[in-house]
Amino acid sequence: MSSTSSVSMKEQMVPENEVEQVRLLNGIEDSYEGIIIEIKEYMDSHIFIPILRASISQWKQQGKKGVWIKLPIEVSNLINPVVQEGFRYHHAEPDYLMLVNWLPNTPDTLPANASHRVGIGAFVVNNNREVLVVHENSGRFKGTGVWKLPTGVVNEGEDICEAAIREVKEETGIEAEFVEILAFRQSHCSFFGKSDLFFVCMLRPHSFDIHKQDSEVEAAQWMSIEDYANQPYNKEHQLFQYVAEVCKTKSEGDYVGFSTVPIATASNKKMYLYFNNQDFSKFQNF
Repeated sequence: MSSTSSVSMKEQMVPENEVEQVRLLNGIEDSYEGIIIEIKEYMDSHIFIPILRASISQWKQQGKKGVWIKLPIEVSNLINPVVQEGFRYHHAEPDYLMLVNWLPNTPDTLPANASHRVGIGAFVVNNNREVLVVHENSGRFKGTGVWKLPTGVVNEGEDICEAAIREVKEETGIEAEFVEILAFRQSHCSFFGKSDLFFVCMLRPHSFDIHKQDSEVEAAQWMSIEDYANQPYNKEHQLFQYVAEVCKTKSEGDYVGFSTVPIATASNKKMYLYFNNQDFSKFQNF
């Protein structure tokens, strides 16, 4: 019997007087006394489940805790049989489903799936104190006549500052530079029950000719910040009123937000620290 998982099957002698050999799943150990199994090629459930059962028996003896099985969409035939063995869904992506099983007779401490979606709103203001605004082609603001900031969702692996630049470019064609995070809000029971984080980012434009994204934007223009802030919708909705006033106050120079400082982890992975750098000189020797 040949191996069809991305991790090899290893042969081990079964205990006592049995002479038959059984293949066990040779997974990757995680940092929390768990095992990660990734299946990459088709396997019949009648072959896989006995191997899984034997492997779980050994992992229990070894004191392992969480067992993760990553099933690509090509082996969706294994989903129901694996669920019948006590596994549950953890999360899904376009090309795979992750299932997990907690082995010990103790409270399950496995981390839940990602709890938040992250979005940005881009406050792009030029030297004339005009803000870049759009009419949306879809969503809750379609047909309302409300001029709003360009918005979007941060992609997996994308920094907030980079997402703001990308969304402005995609929706309006404007090249811009990230300046600061001005404010953020958290809400709950949003996209498929997940919580939502939304960051209001200030950007400085490097171009000014608008080329709107026809698929998502009905119209786009530069608008005086007073006209933007004084829209009836902003006046009637507290969240939008606060955001508009924060943006207006920033344009007047009376507000300091959170800018970025690039840092690196011990493994040399790039990331950003967002903080109020008004008194950054105090930290220059760090």
